[in-house]
Amino acid sequence: MNPEQILEIGREAIWVMVVVGAPGMLAALLVGLTIAVLQALTQIQEAAVAFVPKILGVAAALVVAMPWTLGVLQRFTTELFARIAATGGAP
Repeated sequence: MNPEQILEIGREAIWVMVVVGAPGMLAALLVGLTIAVLQALTQIQEAAVAFVPKILGVAAALVVAMPWTLGVLQRFTTELFARIAATGGAP
């Protein structure tokens, strides 16, 4: 493999990492924003109030997105192994 191919694989790996992490992060963002608005409206400023719903929201998002996430990871891994096999495997 030449350096350009290695950089391309690294770029794709970072993109896959961002895509796979997006559902959990978006769920945390939406739940956190909702809880923050509710806390501002009710003037309840307790950190523990936001923690449990955020954890439950992230867990639910990860469970719902699991089939899609596994598909993305499977495609990336299959493509990576195919590239390794095409170059002969050894450095």
